[in-house]
Amino acid sequence: MITRLAFTLTSLRQAYRERRFTPRQIALEALRRATAPEHPSVWITLLQEDELLAYINALNPAQFDNLPLYGVPFAIKDNIDLAGVPTTAGCPAFSFLPEHSATVVERLIAAGAIPLGKTNMDQFATGLVGTRSPHGPCSSVFNADFISGGSSSGSAVSVAAGMVAFSLGTDTAGSGRVPAAFNQIVGLKPTLGVLSNHGVFPACRTLDCVSIFAGSCHDAAVVYDAAAGPDPLDPFSRDLLTHALPNSLKVGVPTPEHREFFGDTDAEALFDETVARLHTLGVTCVEIDFTPFRE
Repeated sequence: MITRLAFTLTSLRQAYRERRFTPRQIALEALRRATAPEHPSVWITLLQEDELLAYINALNPAQFDNLPLYGVPFAIKDNIDLAGVPTTAGCPAFSFLPEHSATVVERLIAAGAIPLGKTNMDQFATGLVGTRSPHGPCSSVFNADFISGGSSSGSAVSVAAGMVAFSLGTDTAGSGRVPAAFNQIVGLKPTLGVLSNHGVFPACRTLDCVSIFAGSCHDAAVVYDAAAGPDPLDPFSRDLLTHALPNSLKVGVPTPEHREFFGDTDAEALFDETVARLHTLGVTCVEIDFTPFRE
């Protein structure tokens, strides 16, 4: 049954390959999930069926193997442009209608993805809680009394609640990673310039990064590969291939006496496990004295 289908890239591609569902059926199911009453504040603008059909009809089934995101529904934070749909940055009085989509959105659509709509956010991306919006607060998928985190609140919840397979947010100082952590999904913040910021309303141009929300590292990596690349329209754009990592990657970690977990033994164990895993991957972990920072 389509209502039980997990919106992951693997499950969707398998369903399409086996011809169990069509992109139209998946898009309409995504639209149905998006209007579920459990999370009424996730969306600022949802596309209507006729608007979705424009993207669906542009898909060529013969190109399925060449389109890594074929028929995959995704969400877009409302400070990132989607052509013909208002960009508000969470502020109705600021709303404008872009003629063109942001570069990252164009690339994802070219890879076969179907935009479902624009998601709620802390107004102008200034907040980390997901409650600073005239459209209402977003809450954690685990408990309605808990915040979702922000500012990319709606984008994170749309993935965590299974409405879409992935979403776009932005991350300047945690706006992508915080709501991902609060809803136990993957929040990928690439380094500055790897994903184009053209068509993204800025919070801070020198720090802003488009971020990716997904249910797994695999899905985030596929989306990243489809969206990444240099863009002459973004002055901060760069080609990651020209900045290859050295043979021996070094990662800084605080010295043991400076690792404070405030009684959270689970977090402490996970931190230690991560450091141990880095060692097994050949990464050199360099302990850093945080005393000057604390002072």
